[in-house]
Amino acid sequence: MPLPACSRRGPPEPENAPPGGCIVSLRVRAAVLHHAPVARPYAETRPLTIETIELDPPGPDEVLVKIAGAGLCHSDLSVINGDRIRPVPVALGHEASGIVEELGPGVTDLKRGDHVVMSFVPTCGGCAPCREGRGALCEPGNAANGRGTLLSGAKRIRCEGVEVSHHSGVSAFGEYAVISRRSIVRIDPDIPLVEAALFGCAVMTGVGAVVNTCRVQMGQSVAVVGLGGVGLSALIGAVASGAGRVVAVDLSEDKLRVARALGATDTFLATDPDAVAAIRDATDGGVDYALEMAGSVKAFDTAYRITRRGGTTATAGLANPNHSFAIPPVGLVGEERVVRGSYMGSCVPARDIPRYIAMYRQGRLPVDKLMTGTLTLDQINEGFDRLDRGEAIRQVITM
Repeated sequence: MPLPACSRRGPPEPENAPPGGCIVSLRVRAAVLHHAPVARPYAETRPLTIETIELDPPGPDEVLVKIAGAGLCHSDLSVINGDRIRPVPVALGHEASGIVEELGPGVTDLKRGDHVVMSFVPTCGGCAPCREGRGALCEPGNAANGRGTLLSGAKRIRCEGVEVSHHSGVSAFGEYAVISRRSIVRIDPDIPLVEAALFGCAVMTGVGAVVNTCRVQMGQSVAVVGLGGVGLSALIGAVASGAGRVVAVDLSEDKLRVARALGATDTFLATDPDAVAAIRDATDGGVDYALEMAGSVKAFDTAYRITRRGGTTATAGLANPNHSFAIPPVGLVGEERVVRGSYMGSCVPARDIPRYIAMYRQGRLPVDKLMTGTLTLDQINEGFDRLDRGEAIRQVITM
């Protein structure tokens, strides 16, 4: 969809010029959640309504991006089902790729037409975590996400005169989005943009949990519990890291088949009451690293119990914040166990997204195999039903 002629003043500006030409809001279609939680099935209750929103021009250090692809992720689903509280109304979507359309004041290192991937935590670069290279923990970025604003504190979306919150600083389920420059990573234009979207969350979170959080070394054993987009990304990250044993655990036999095709050496149905004992027996007492990617306490319990003495149990699953898991301290001490959280794959997006894309182009990270299919914006509620039922790995909305 081209920008309406009325959104610019005068002739088109030179490619590298700062914008200054946007004088009116842009009216675009986007998926908006007006209240939560919403009951299933979503094809009937329609939690996301396709609205014509008003998108203000980008402010200082902000960019207008034409969205090309936006993945459906459990982090979006958890807002719909009430597991994660976010201010509503909110324009959902946080895993995305697109093309730079307009530059706000002060943005000099991008140009119109650049292909980009968005990160769901903007990194300010100045807080203590950012200075330590831990951008996923950026304090202003996470605070802005909790408020539903951009990093600047502004909201650039309105619907019938009412302010609409940004989701994770991206709000990708729409034709265009205004995004902080600190949430954007430029990529090479030769990678298909629909596949590139997955690097903004699934790949960054899953592969990053293996290589950054756990630092898996060649020959070590890894188990992944929960084989959605993030879990299977962790699995291909473990294979690419040279793990000697890659164990996949899920409720779905279909996903276990996918895992085997992607390099899993062992697969186990989580519904098997003897699964934990079978995994420990197959791995000589447990794995070096067990990664919980399902977002449930039961999955974390499985991951913890299949970790060997001296091993590490890591979670990137974002379970309901009201749920908890009890760990006997004597086991942590006597077995020298490690329990770790992994947010955004402990990534530095500007460093890691280009690295993972390079590995994809080399054939070492078969991200394209994670694609379940593409949807239109009008099919988004049905897509979340499939995600909720565990029938999809990664569905991508194409604009």
